Order: sequence, then C-alpha cells, then structure tokens
Amino acid sequence: QVQLVQSGGGLAQPGEFLRLSCAASGFSLGTYAIGWFRQAPGKEREGISCVSRSGTNTYYADSVKGRFTVSRDNAENTIYLQMNSLKPEDTALYYCAAKNGNSWYCAADEFDYWGQGAQVTVSS
Repeated sequence: QVQLVQSGGGLAQPGEFLRLSCAASGFSLGTYAIGWFRQAPGKEREGISCVSRSGTNTYYADSVKGRFTVSRDNAENTIYLQMNSLKPEDTALYYCAAKNGNSWYCAADEFDYWGQGAQVTVSS
C-alpha cells in the first residue's frame, strides 16, 4: 500500500524550532520529487518547499527561505522539514507530498501522494 505517514509538529513558541518527518511505504521516495505544503485556516494550500527527484533543484517560498530546510534520507525512505526561527504566521496544517517526475515545480495539483497532515502551532 502506497502511503506517506507524517510525524512531528506540535506547539512551539516564537523563535523555537520543530521538525516534521514523512515516511514513505509502498514506494521509494528517492525516485520521486518531494514537497512540503501548508494550509492555514481560511487560506489556500501553499507550497513551501519542493525538491526535484535528483535533488539538484530545491525551491523555498519566500516566507520560509533561510529558516526552513528540507532533506531526504533515501536509506530511511523518509523526508524531513526542519523549521527554525518559527513565527506565529507559520501556524498551519503541514503536509508532505510526492510526485512522479523530476520537476520541482511546487504546485499542489501536480502531486500524487500526500501525508495525513501535521498541525504546527506557534504561539507564546
């Protein structure tokens, strides 16, 4: 069965960090382009980081550039999103995703598989 299972997230204070994990089963993440998305209440789903299958190209949204880092561990078949210097505006439901092909274009409708979502709340 093909699935992505997320873990991590939770509550953090401004300036703190959190890490999200996304483990794949039923397919090899190393052969897919990957992405992280988030959706805040009342807002559209936003692509915040996407990586090409080869790993050569990485996209970060301006809102997270310099604070968030995406990584992939092919041996563990897992991808990660390290989120540093968190801000209240980072509060959202976060999703990992994977798609066929090498494109690192970060559009949600291009992605084939999705994690179940993980809530991240940043508040003092």
